[in-house]
Amino acid sequence: MNVFNDEITNLSISVLENCRNRKWQLATAESCTGGLIGGALTDIAGSSDVFDRGFITYTNIAKNRVIGVDTATLRARGAVSEDVVKEMALGALNTANVDIVVAVTGIAGPGGGSKTRPVGRVHLAVATKDGIAVHRKMDYGDIGRSEVRIATVKTALEMLRDISA
Repeated sequence: MNVFNDEITNLSISVLENCRNRKWQLATAESCTGGLIGGALTDIAGSSDVFDRGFITYTNIAKNRVIGVDTATLRARGAVSEDVVKEMALGALNTANVDIVVAVTGIAGPGGGSKTRPVGRVHLAVATKDGIAVHRKMDYGDIGRSEVRIATVKTALEMLRDISA
């Protein structure tokens, strides 16, 4: 029995198969999901030939010290921004020396939102060894903390699946 629902399990299998076919190694850089993307991937038996590591960089200090997000970017743009998520993806790619990374940062709620950065706002980026492949800004809405996190996992896996296909 898998920990995650069938949709996330099937997406994880697709990502792993795509990466395996390309002989790609994969890493994650997660903030608001707290490791759930890596958890979904490693819930699949045999994932260790593709999944290298996950960085859980929940705080700005961790984003800076662990994967090299520039403190000036964090100050100027805020942690929940396109610029920061791109730096997270590229920083994790370089730190792990893998072929593909997905990075996520957002506001899962129930608090912490503002008019310009509402609860449910999440930025996602996929980077490959050739650079940023795709960025998405999602506004899931104030649907509940767990629901925002699971929706983010699903979107991240879809992005990985599409880029690795």
